[in-house]
Amino acid sequence: MARNAHILIVDDDPLNRVVLENTLSDEYEISLCDSGESALEFLSNSSVDLIISDIKMPGISGYDLLEKLKGDQSTYSIPFIIISASNSYNDEAKGLEMGAMDYITKPFSPVIVKARVKNHLAIKQKNDLLEKLAAIDGLTEIPNRRLLDETLARYWQSCEKSHEPLSLFLVDIDYFKEFNDNYGYAAGDECLIKIAKALDEVNKNSHGFAARYDGVRFAAIQKGQNPEQTLMLAKQMHRVVDELKIRNENSPICAHVSISIGVVHIEKDFSGSEHEVLRLADDALVKSHVEQERTIVINR
Repeated sequence: MARNAHILIVDDDPLNRVVLENTLSDEYEISLCDSGESALEFLSNSSVDLIISDIKMPGISGYDLLEKLKGDQSTYSIPFIIISASNSYNDEAKGLEMGAMDYITKPFSPVIVKARVKNHLAIKQKNDLLEKLAAIDGLTEIPNRRLLDETLARYWQSCEKSHEPLSLFLVDIDYFKEFNDNYGYAAGDECLIKIAKALDEVNKNSHGFAARYDGVRFAAIQKGQNPEQTLMLAKQMHRVVDELKIRNENSPICAHVSISIGVVHIEKDFSGSEHEVLRLADDALVKSHVEQERTIVINR
C-alpha cells in the first residue's frame, strides 16, 4: 500500500498542515482540509486510507469528526490518528475509546509520525486483505454469496432512491450433474472456474457485478439498464459461455455446456425487498428449465 496510500490531514492551523504534509508527502498522497466540515464533504466524494486530525477545531471538532466517521459504514474502518497540543490523559483516553487508532501530542517528532503512520497502514493493508478474502469464492475467485447479498442490498437502496432500473440475473449451468458424472469432479471444478471468469468479465464490461450464488449457480446485478439492454446482456452471457465450447455429451439440449438464466427487471416497483427479488429470479430460472427457454425475464 505504502506509496499508493492516500492520507487526509485535517487541521485548522495552516502551519501544522504544512509540517505534516512535508513530513509525509515523500511517501504518500496527501490531501488537506482545514475543518471537520470540509473533511466530511471531501470524504463524501473521495476515499482515503488514513486520517490524521486535530481535535480542537472550530465548528466540528476532531472528536465530532471521529464520531461521525465511526457511525458511517463506508468510513468506519478508516484508521484515525489524533494529533493534538493537549497532553491530557483524559483527552487521549477519550479519543482511543471513541475509536482512534493512535494519539500523538504536539510538538511531534516527524520520525515518530512517519513510523506510526507506516505501522497503521500496514495493519490496514492486512485487514483489507482479510476482508477481501472473506468476500471471494475460494474456487472461482469471483465474489461470493456474502458479497452478493451486501451488493444487492446497496444497489437496491441506491436504485430505490434514484429511481434507476435494477436488473438481477440468476444463472444455472444446464445438466451439470451429468457433466460431473461423466467427466469427474476435477473437470467440473475447471468448468465452474471458466464460466465464472466469463460471466464476471462480461458483467464488468457492462459496469455490473457478478458473483457465485451457490454450488452451480451464479448471479449478476446491473443498474440503469432498460429492458432491451437487460435482454442483450443475458444474450451476451449465453454467448460467452457457448464460446468456451466445454463439451458435455450427456446434455440432451446441447453438445457443449450451456446455461439458463432467470431475470428480474425492475423499472419502478421497488415494493417488497431485495430478498423477494432473489426469489422471483429463482422462479424465473425454474421456469426457463421447465419451458426449455434460455432466458426468462420477469418485469416489474
